[in-house]
Amino acid sequence: MDQDMVVQARVRLLSANRRVVRGAEGLWLYRLLTQVEPETYGSKLAYVLVEASASPLVRELPERRLALLDEAVEVAKALGTSNPYRARMLARALAARQRELEAVWQSSPRPDGGEHRAILRGPDSPETTRALGQRVRRP
Repeated sequence: MDQDMVVQARVRLLSANRRVVRGAEGLWLYRLLTQVEPETYGSKLAYVLVEASASPLVRELPERRLALLDEAVEVAKALGTSNPYRARMLARALAARQRELEAVWQSSPRPDGGEHRAILRGPDSPETTRALGQRVRRP
């Protein structure tokens, strides 16, 4: 690890005067510093990776969004169980990854030419019963 780059990253982080540096600069800073101090910077890296996956820059690149979210999940999993942010960042990264997978799945064409339908409600909800062709039960 190049110590000059680590020092430069720390100086940039301190001069940013923000709690979390976002965007491309944040990705660079936290990726570099997580290699040196994973418990300190890993949760912020996971946070910035999830944010980057929602960026307009990758809107039309589902593979890139999934790669960012996969990295966020791995970074969050690598945090120690005693890290106070581990559970929150892991849940956030997994939820974002699940949403992305569902979006990719729904946008992919079915072999028979039909549409994918996702049931996102509980088993007794009106949406589910209609989707399954059952009569809606009223209380």
